[in-house]
Amino acid sequence: MAQKLLSRYEELKAQVNFHNYRYHVLDAPVISDVEYDRLLHELKEIEASHPDWITPDSPTQRAGARPADRFEKIRHPAPILSLANAFGGDDARAWLERVKKLDDRVEQAKFIVEPKIDGLSVVLHYRDGLFVQGATRGDGEVGEDITSNLRTIRSIPLRIPVASDQSSKISVPRYLVIRGEAYIPIQEFENLNKKLEEAGEKTYLNPRNTAAGSLRQLDPVLTASRPITLLVYQIVHSEGGKVPTSQWEILEYLKALGFPVTDVARRFNDLDSAIAYTETFNAGRDDLPYEADGMVIKIDDLNLAADLGFVGKDPRGAIAFKFPAREVTTTLNDIGVAVGRTGVLTPFAMLEPVEIGGVVVERATLHNFDFIAEKDIRVGDRVLVKRAGEVIPYVIGPVVDARSGKEKTYKPPLKCPTCGQAVEHFEGEVAWYCVNAACPAQLLRNIEHFVSRGAMDIVGLGIKIVEQLIGAGLVKDVADLFTLKKDQLLELEGFAEKKAVNLLGSIEQAKGQSLNRLVIALGIHGVGEVMAGDLSRTFGDLSALSKASVDDLRQIEGVGPNIAESIVDWFAQPTNQKLLKKLKAVGLWPEMKKNEKKKEGVFTGLTFVVTGTLPTLSRDGVKEFIEGSGGKVTDSVSKKTSYLVLGENPGSKFEKAKSLGVKVIDEAELRKLVG
Repeated sequence: MAQKLLSRYEELKAQVNFHNYRYHVLDAPVISDVEYDRLLHELKEIEASHPDWITPDSPTQRAGARPADRFEKIRHPAPILSLANAFGGDDARAWLERVKKLDDRVEQAKFIVEPKIDGLSVVLHYRDGLFVQGATRGDGEVGEDITSNLRTIRSIPLRIPVASDQSSKISVPRYLVIRGEAYIPIQEFENLNKKLEEAGEKTYLNPRNTAAGSLRQLDPVLTASRPITLLVYQIVHSEGGKVPTSQWEILEYLKALGFPVTDVARRFNDLDSAIAYTETFNAGRDDLPYEADGMVIKIDDLNLAADLGFVGKDPRGAIAFKFPAREVTTTLNDIGVAVGRTGVLTPFAMLEPVEIGGVVVERATLHNFDFIAEKDIRVGDRVLVKRAGEVIPYVIGPVVDARSGKEKTYKPPLKCPTCGQAVEHFEGEVAWYCVNAACPAQLLRNIEHFVSRGAMDIVGLGIKIVEQLIGAGLVKDVADLFTLKKDQLLELEGFAEKKAVNLLGSIEQAKGQSLNRLVIALGIHGVGEVMAGDLSRTFGDLSALSKASVDDLRQIEGVGPNIAESIVDWFAQPTNQKLLKKLKAVGLWPEMKKNEKKKEGVFTGLTFVVTGTLPTLSRDGVKEFIEGSGGKVTDSVSKKTSYLVLGENPGSKFEKAKSLGVKVIDEAELRKLVG
């Protein structure tokens, strides 16, 4: 029986690792997420019963290591070298002429072109097919041991070859050392920054530094929360087996083992063809899913490349063909401020016009006010500006040596530049806010949020119609929606009798929505679905809630000082008080029984916080699941939190839970608690 279970365990490890490879490397899964979750759940159950069976190649061990106190040093089995640069076709041809003089075989050489990814070089060690160690490049001779962090990258196989029909035909050396480039894809980086910005947290400057910083975290769980992947391209060292001696065959071999390799590499019979292909990426580099600062041209014959030797520390057998820089310097004439839907104030640079990559740039983002302070960016500074493709240009920092002494230190505004209301800044947050719900700069997005499915759920009122209503002067705040008349709508383009009647019916129906829906719809900073429910049960209506003090609010589980202050400040704004009076006048004033009794169950008395994306449960689903068993779901982690339910790509709640000693579980463990 035990032997049969052990065989099943080995089979499950191979299956889950294979499906990880299909999903994270090939981007071509062959089973659904639910089927994958079942396999992983079965694997975890076996490991829970037989922890002595757990091996390093188990997919459950990707983020299972304890935080390290420091990184140990690792000496590489061979130098991990950088390359000399070529800044155009003439430089590349001059390189070839130099190496031709050293070896006649170069005349007949073929060339490989690969992308030069702007990431972090890593070195992976495999013994008997098992991933045993990983390191940074360091100084090329000695790197840092980041094995536990690299295990969290799902595109790195824990055992090679990855199970497939061809795996039995592939020879794996007893000891194999691979070099690759770890990076964060551009889209994933933008998604990460968007989440951080929405949470009022500090955003990152560029994908390269974010990937490097994430891989050098002492706690591998933090690394696991970052969307890092990699591409491999070199065999540094091997023992006990044969490996190809052609770079093209190396890429094919690494791919067959289960490693992710580039799909834009090409082989050419002559250098001019290689240069022509490389130059196509000068304009097309933005089509690549990662940051690349050039292409690498390599002699395909690795034995020949090795025989050519080095110039200093640069190997003669390859050269980096660098793309033109997309960074320039110009004068920062002034700093403007834009106001977003949620009221977040975002500074932007007003620049002396400058051309970057064929486009004249006059404005660039400054990220946030903390960034300006940290970089000590001053009005009048000479600043370094970067533009990548269609991405908005951004200021990297000041050129301090160019200062004349006339530059002026910048201070964030005390009032909203659009409506003139005082702005708020909460301790520990990066963002500054305008909390005026009627601020013209926020009106369109505020109404869009107010009518959305998760709030008042007004069917048929899309953003295009909202734009029409605002443009016609019919709506100046959300309360005006409830005073609209049919004849007003019929004057708008695209409206006929039926459409107008249906929309007015949807608006009228919204008056029957619950109090917690209305609280969500008001868009108070820090108040989400869970918090809205708690506030509604505690105070019963908006009148009582509007009179609550910070101390009153702090009595509610999960309400910290910043959120309490945010709620009090929102209701204190004269424009928001006027809005509430208008809502009450139009009949939108729902009430709820105070301290409504919750269901009893196995979770009674327990408080949960959810972060990240769960495998099968949506946010609404996990809330219903927990509350259906008597538990309570809150938005923020505190000492009173019983469990943090952890999903993919968690936010800062996970770090806070760890610092407070809150128990962390996944969806499978949550279900197990219910039985």
